[in-house]
Amino acid sequence: MDDAALVALPAVFAALVAILGTLAVERFGGRVGGILHTVPTTIVPASVGMWYAKHDAGAFGAAMAAVPLGMLVDAAFLWVWRAVPRRLPAWSLGLRLVTMIVLSLSVWFLGAFVLVKVLAADGGSDPRRLGAAGLAVTAGIGIGSCIYAHPSPKGSRRPAAWMIASRGVLAATAIGFCVWIAHHGQPVASGLASAFPAMFLTTMVSLWIAQGEAVPTGAVGPMILGSTSVGTYSLIASWALPTLGVWLGVPLAWAVSVACTSVPAGLWLTRWSAEARRA
Repeated sequence: MDDAALVALPAVFAALVAILGTLAVERFGGRVGGILHTVPTTIVPASVGMWYAKHDAGAFGAAMAAVPLGMLVDAAFLWVWRAVPRRLPAWSLGLRLVTMIVLSLSVWFLGAFVLVKVLAADGGSDPRRLGAAGLAVTAGIGIGSCIYAHPSPKGSRRPAAWMIASRGVLAATAIGFCVWIAHHGQPVASGLASAFPAMFLTTMVSLWIAQGEAVPTGAVGPMILGSTSVGTYSLIASWALPTLGVWLGVPLAWAVSVACTSVPAGLWLTRWSAEARRA
């Protein structure tokens, strides 16, 4: 598989996911839409691309084990979109949005920098063990952010066709660039690059513009919790692809991650939301 295909496939997936995912949040609200939006999608072709690019079990395992740690940094990125907006002055929508983009990306880059330094200093640990620890912390943050009954409204406006298309174009461009970096970087850098919050940023910005601040803010907790499925997929794929090959390893990793994370999280959030409404 050549470099162009390795980049194009995740980019096309990203465009579809960005469109369908943001529409799901608008249609079903943040709790259900946030889970649907974070089912493993772009990580699937990205993992296949990294396996073909590296084709070394050790390097591939290290790259995949770094993904849950990257998702932990993504959780901090998303939390900024929950915690900061209500503390901003009454600026214009555009200025508030630019401020949120700068602050959230600054938090992500700072977290990624610290994580790279920590991993570089601790070269003797099993990368899968570190990835599992990062996955557990992300799950804890997701559960904690969902227990509090934060409003998660549905979208009230119908987005224009050009706006829907722009979501796909922005996501495809961002993910394609990140995957290109991942294919040409070191294992840990590759895993972190594949976890760059391009999809989350596209979702937050496009929903903020189309629906206002409440819709994307309400989806933050479920998206953090749902993102654990990506980390779960990556840890399973780190073993499954080298052992079983792409055609068996990818479906196994995807099915197990969805069954063990996305489905239980969606059921729990639906029940919790219903109980919160009755209370």
